[in-house]
Amino acid sequence: MNAASPLASAARAAARALADADALLITAGAGMGVDSGLPDFRGSEGFWRAYPALGRARLRFEEIADPVHFERDPALAWGFYGHRLALYRRTLPHPGFGLLRELGQALRHGLFVFTSNVDGQFQRAGYAAGEIVEVHGSIHHLQCIHGCRDAIWPADAFVPDVDEDACRLRNPPPRCPHCDAVARPNILMFGDWGWLEQRTRGQEERFAAWYGDAGRIVVVEIGAGTAIPTVRRLGERAGATLLRINPQADREAVPDSIALQCGGLAGIRALHDAAAALGLVAARPDRG
Repeated sequence: MNAASPLASAARAAARALADADALLITAGAGMGVDSGLPDFRGSEGFWRAYPALGRARLRFEEIADPVHFERDPALAWGFYGHRLALYRRTLPHPGFGLLRELGQALRHGLFVFTSNVDGQFQRAGYAAGEIVEVHGSIHHLQCIHGCRDAIWPADAFVPDVDEDACRLRNPPPRCPHCDAVARPNILMFGDWGWLEQRTRGQEERFAAWYGDAGRIVVVEIGAGTAIPTVRRLGERAGATLLRINPQADREAVPDSIALQCGGLAGIRALHDAAAALGLVAARPDRG
């Protein structure tokens, strides 16, 4: 990386802020997983390229990501979510997850993650469950479509067999252990009045306690979009230095923010390199 490039200059500014900070808040949207090979469903055309059967049916992401399908056509609903579950289970997090973790662990009050992603990639990358907020829930946990007993349980026992050409589940869907109704992912969907939020609420309570004691925070935001701006708003309202890593970052500047106009992994590597030059973390000759 050219030391005089805008990317390097912005990374150095962010690293200096980290050197003066007590804690790191990582806020992540769908763009965080792109370098791991995960789709980000950007626009209907991108979504339909990932799921041609839904494209043929002209079903947009907002329409299939709706709890009503689990009651009307569970094989279709679980064809979509089962494919995603299997994809996330076999996907290895890219090296940027580990580099960010190193940066947070170098600070006095450590780190916390706030993400809209439901893929469980942070946990798979070695982050502790107690330092993550999954604000939209997790595909790795299930609930009854009727919300039986407010129960939420791991999806570990369910192995989906999906006909990818048709986007339909071949094997039986998971069932509620209490009433035997179809189970669904514990994910906040569109038009969703039945999502059980207790697991996420517990995460938010732990985050609030950490945030209250964290001292000076730097926010590193990666791949957060504008369509559902939950992640962006948290970082912008944190009252802290904000580093926004996004290919569109220069077009969406906010006061007192630092923009790295690039993909997630490239931006994280640039930040880690700059932090290593300041002695905050050890240099990584292999770059992660």
